[in-house]
Amino acid sequence: MASDSLSVVIPTWNGVALLPECLNSLLRLEHAPLEIIVADSASSDGTPELVQRDYPTVRVIRMDANRGYTGAANAGIRKASGSLVAIVNQDLVVEPGWSPAILAAAQEFAGSGSFATRIMLYDRRDHFHSAGDDYRVDGIPVNRGVWQRDVGQYDASVEVFAACGGAAVYRRSMLDQIGLLDEGFFMYCEDVDLGWRQQLAGWSVRYVPGAVAYHHLGASGGGVLASYYTGRNTIFVLAKDMPGVLLRRYAPAILAAQLKIAGEAARAWRGEAARARLRGQLAGLLRWPRFLQQRGLIQRSRTSPIERIESLLRPID
Repeated sequence: MASDSLSVVIPTWNGVALLPECLNSLLRLEHAPLEIIVADSASSDGTPELVQRDYPTVRVIRMDANRGYTGAANAGIRKASGSLVAIVNQDLVVEPGWSPAILAAAQEFAGSGSFATRIMLYDRRDHFHSAGDDYRVDGIPVNRGVWQRDVGQYDASVEVFAACGGAAVYRRSMLDQIGLLDEGFFMYCEDVDLGWRQQLAGWSVRYVPGAVAYHHLGASGGGVLASYYTGRNTIFVLAKDMPGVLLRRYAPAILAAQLKIAGEAARAWRGEAARARLRGQLAGLLRWPRFLQQRGLIQRSRTSPIERIESLLRPID
């Protein structure tokens, strides 16, 4: 197999405080990427000007409106020329060995359509943020290993459900087949949706423990926006992606999970984030019918057996 080439796309919005450390880490990689692309969603803090002034080798794509994480990421992907395209958050830094580990995994695991990074907490570097994404039978996506102290439990390269979008790497050939991020998600859970679509299309996801990154947790998101979009987009994923037989099989657990989330938010009603979570759930339910055509296309194109898909789902803890 011919060697792969790696492009890196960084979706940004008002990233002046975070982006330089991210870019500096990428420029120190042991295997230099083919290109680094900053896709800027109409920042108002001088982000694109900073990149053009201080990082002349980095390509900048300017958008005239904030199209969210998904819109910026897709704009970068469309311009990228590598056979592998990494999407890296502006609030992450990567270890120098990150790119060699990814390229080695891409050569070894030809059937994998994406690669999940070992993401650790920036301020507690012996604790995990994500060792890949899991998806529970009750329709809740979870970061594998989140908050756990690293004692070697995630040192093995294994198949996972999806790659956490903070630092995920995708094969161009897979994206050409299944499509890019769904821009209707705007932000949050778009990586889970893409994971579902690639699993349904028969592509596996490989966790690469040697590809290490550190995440400034909450530096670029969180709060009210995160609560709204997570509440809404968790339901969007169910509406689009979970096969009907699994939706019916796990309907009681899915309903219980959504009611639990709604109940906890209602009890914390005075909190703005709690109210946003409820608004997000309502928006997700109201828009469910809009996904019927899209859902039909996704499910009819499924090539992976239901049994394989179900085996990837994580039981409720």
